[in-house]
Amino acid sequence: MGLLTIIKKQKLKDKEIRILILGLDNSGKTTIIKKILNKDIDEISPTMGFEINTLEYQEYTLNIWDIGGQTTLRTFWNNYFDKTDLIIWVIDSLSENRLEESFKELYNKIILQDKLTYGIYLLIMINKIDLVKDKEQLMNLKNNVVNNLKLNDSSVINSNQWDIELVSGKTGEGLENCLKWIISKDY
Repeated sequence: MGLLTIIKKQKLKDKEIRILILGLDNSGKTTIIKKILNKDIDEISPTMGFEINTLEYQEYTLNIWDIGGQTTLRTFWNNYFDKTDLIIWVIDSLSENRLEESFKELYNKIILQDKLTYGIYLLIMINKIDLVKDKEQLMNLKNNVVNNLKLNDSSVINSNQWDIELVSGKTGEGLENCLKWIISKDY
């Protein structure tokens, strides 16, 4: 039995999941985390560097690493992938002018870097849906994400390895579905 097998078995025993939450600055990553943790979301400051939060959810311990999304910090994201089980990518549904930048960063820094070929799952959260009036616009955005990231191309990423959810960090809508999806995976 190899060392990686022993580590994976220990993690299963502990039911601990390490999560990186990434995305462009101002996409709502910290708001989502605070909402999940039932913390005050009235005053949120940009994450400079990283912050680690722990959530006990059902029988699992979720260690969530909130990594800043400023341009200057993105080059350091690679340093956090070690021992990661899941990457959450947050997209700001209101920031249409930054969608291309978000797709490019996700594709180049995560998908093309083979981060997902080593058993790391990907959950894309389209955030701030409470502020979007046109629900058809959200469905178009969801389809746009799949098409731009070539997520249906099985050679890029396995279909059971990713999901896209519509969420609101402010109201909490969709976050419970995300948590259920996270703990349903085989880490």
